[in-house]
Amino acid sequence: MTLGSKIAWDDTVLPFQLDRTDTRGRVARLDGVLQQVLAQHDYPPLIEALVAEATLLTALIGQTIKLRWKLSLQIRGDGPARLIATDYYGPTKDGKPARVRAYASFDSDRLDHKADPFSQIGKGYFAILIDQGAGNMPYQGITPIAGGSLAACAQTYFAQSEQIPTRFALSFGKSQQPGEALHWRAGGMMLQQMPEASPEVAESGSGDGGLLQAEDVLDKDAIEDWNHVNILLDSADEIELIGPSVQPTDLLVRLFHQDGPRVFDAQPVEFGCTCSADRVRESLSIYSAKDIGHMTTDDGIVTADCQFCGAHYEFDPNSLGFEAKE
Repeated sequence: MTLGSKIAWDDTVLPFQLDRTDTRGRVARLDGVLQQVLAQHDYPPLIEALVAEATLLTALIGQTIKLRWKLSLQIRGDGPARLIATDYYGPTKDGKPARVRAYASFDSDRLDHKADPFSQIGKGYFAILIDQGAGNMPYQGITPIAGGSLAACAQTYFAQSEQIPTRFALSFGKSQQPGEALHWRAGGMMLQQMPEASPEVAESGSGDGGLLQAEDVLDKDAIEDWNHVNILLDSADEIELIGPSVQPTDLLVRLFHQDGPRVFDAQPVEFGCTCSADRVRESLSIYSAKDIGHMTTDDGIVTADCQFCGAHYEFDPNSLGFEAKE
């Protein structure tokens, strides 16, 4: 593959459909975007892996939201990896890139650097939030942390909250091409089986703690197609998922050539943060003048740092707090 085609597919999400099995999906490749997300913080490798997986999931899931909507993932646990938070901002207009950002909060003293990254989350919840803009109620769905990976949590979320059988195959890690520096890269595929009608769903499923899984929300006629596409996805190597030597379109043809794959326009993705001085000022406006006084440094300023991009803001305390505005 030429360098030009590599660049063309990096930092994109390619939606597709398998006509024979009524399956839809997406292929994502993150290179510079993921590197920028992780470069904002000096995370230990274990936390970097969790943020990389969450960012890839967010790009795959977020591709379907409408213009100017926002989709967020929140993974909260009682382990040393306390929080992984991501945001996906839909394009401002057709043809424009979507934006993604992410960060993690963790207790470095409690991390077991030899353990599996997912084990450091502990017990908690996996949530997807969708903000449709002013005048609309945000949507939120929550499922427990379970399954051994963030991808498994996302699969459980779609089965439990949306009753849509969903499968993720992800690959991520540090990559190095000839003549390039070592950097983070990620790629993966998402499959969803579209039911012809809403099946009857049992109250208890076959997953951990009775959580619903894909097979619990499919009728008998659809299970065969679902098993078929999953077997084919299982044959994909990690290097095929992550690229850059295999184009997403070539991978789809290799895996699903008998199932009528159709691709749609790829969605470009870039790193982007929405923080600004005005937004930070607005967030501080809920505090009283007394509270603002406690936040004021010895130098007579109030400081704030963006957790996503690391931007640093400084304010005159007299301009902050709702009492100061009265």
